[in-house]
Amino acid sequence: MNRLILALIICSGLTACGNNGTKKSASTGIEQVQPLKQKDRVEVLYFHGKQRCATCMAIEKNAQEVVEAQFADELRNGTLIFRTIDISEPKNEAIAEKYEVTWSSLFVSKWKDGKETYENLTEYAFTNVCTAPDTFKNGVAKKVRTLLK
Repeated sequence: MNRLILALIICSGLTACGNNGTKKSASTGIEQVQPLKQKDRVEVLYFHGKQRCATCMAIEKNAQEVVEAQFADELRNGTLIFRTIDISEPKNEAIAEKYEVTWSSLFVSKWKDGKETYENLTEYAFTNVCTAPDTFKNGVAKKVRTLLK
């Protein structure tokens, strides 16, 4: 009986964080039109669906706070970008597929000479944002600082 209750709680929590029925496109020929020369930059990408739990909202809030507080100059000059992306919107389907995102996620991406490398910080975010928000903020800041070098 306890296992059944635990399973129901876990399923409810995962549903609240939201897959929202996000579908993968059957089309394999998705092209992204980008300018010929993009500026080298770091991007902090927070993905979410329509429904968000308290933890999901805390990830966005704390990530945005640390980026704005510690990297204001980089945000102004475009070497750092913070983006919030609603994966339930059709216009964001391609980027959700690119990063293989189906629920709330946090990525940090570095663009250098037109090539991207990125790191998925989702597990780190869910582990720390509610229980140790300062640890979460410090970790995000450290990762961004490293990638800006």
